[in-house]
Amino acid sequence: MLTVRVGFILKSRKRKRRACSTPVSRRTLPRAVTVRLDARGSESAVMSRAEALLRPLLLLLLVPGLGAWSRAQLPAPPTVNISLDEDPEVRWKPLLQVFDVSYLKAAAAEVIDSTIPKWVHHALTPVVEALEDYIPQPYAGEIQGLASHFGGELSDIIMLNFAYEVTAFCTSIVAQDKNGHLFHGRNLDYPHSVLRNLTINISFLKKGEVAYTGTSFAGYVGLWTGQSPNKFTVSGDQRGSEHLWNWWKNIVSAILYRRSPVSWLVRETLEEAEDFQDAVMRLSKIPIITGVYYIVGGVRPGEGVVITRDRKGPADIWPLEPVDGGWYRVETNFDHWLPPPARDHRREAANKALNATGQEHINADTLFQVLSLYPVCNGITVYTTIMSAATPEKYSTVIRPQGCSKTD
Repeated sequence: MLTVRVGFILKSRKRKRRACSTPVSRRTLPRAVTVRLDARGSESAVMSRAEALLRPLLLLLLVPGLGAWSRAQLPAPPTVNISLDEDPEVRWKPLLQVFDVSYLKAAAAEVIDSTIPKWVHHALTPVVEALEDYIPQPYAGEIQGLASHFGGELSDIIMLNFAYEVTAFCTSIVAQDKNGHLFHGRNLDYPHSVLRNLTINISFLKKGEVAYTGTSFAGYVGLWTGQSPNKFTVSGDQRGSEHLWNWWKNIVSAILYRRSPVSWLVRETLEEAEDFQDAVMRLSKIPIITGVYYIVGGVRPGEGVVITRDRKGPADIWPLEPVDGGWYRVETNFDHWLPPPARDHRREAANKALNATGQEHINADTLFQVLSLYPVCNGITVYTTIMSAATPEKYSTVIRPQGCSKTD
């Protein structure tokens, strides 16, 4: 009789009834675990193979909630094709094939009213109108086209786009498996439940081919999540909360000083960067309107990084270091070298789940499970995206209709 001791659950005690040991006969061992013990096998060899087989099941015990979600259980957003060969004023017209105009107008008003106080809205309207001519192309033309399609005020569409820059709470993870494959996942959290009905996947086309892909909201020209096929993936996470009371300064900074909103820089990088290194350089150095975290994944081993941004440049570059055990990076909304606020346990929960999963078991599905754990996924999580630039056809976004709770 052979005894396989699964020692990473409980350490063996002197009293046998306390030990986590399971007697297993040679006949009951799975084929992958059965080895030539009589000739040259050893108990340690069998144990390591048994652990490899059992670990995915044991994760469910070590991390409550892991494995409870499947992407197939959740709705996917509609996909809209946007041709970059069209004039900016008309390229977003395909939205009207998916959404009712009256609903879009009502939803936009809800987002603006819940983000911008009415008195501020009224006070800013003439200011925004005076600054319309300063918005760069193609965004000026696209926003004008959206106003035309929605039948709304141009100033409202401008404020709508900046309202989305105010409260992007998120969790992003980039991870590398044992074979050097990169996986990138993100949860996007917003305190506006209506956005679940506005979430779309967008294929940006050039000459009929997909130039890049992203997930966004109807009426918003920026991107917080995107993929340049066979080149890199990128997500943006809000940094801190300083911009919550300085957002109006960000509008002026963007328009007058030609600084890019953080989501516009994501889109520009997806469109123009040649590869992972080029993307990291652009996202690190181009001036932006406020601090942010850019998380980037590439197609080659080691191509993963978290960029902590100030307005003028990088505050920190945190790359993957798989050789030294740094096979993943987790970024929420706080500097990774500082402890998060006591009330925020997303980073802790994600780190624990990733460590339990292990590099040998990380893939698109297990990364999705990590992003489905509470509080990594929480009550204001709008959508989850899983992507890998080396397999662009597997880009996947699901909507979280009710977010996530402790009881899920």
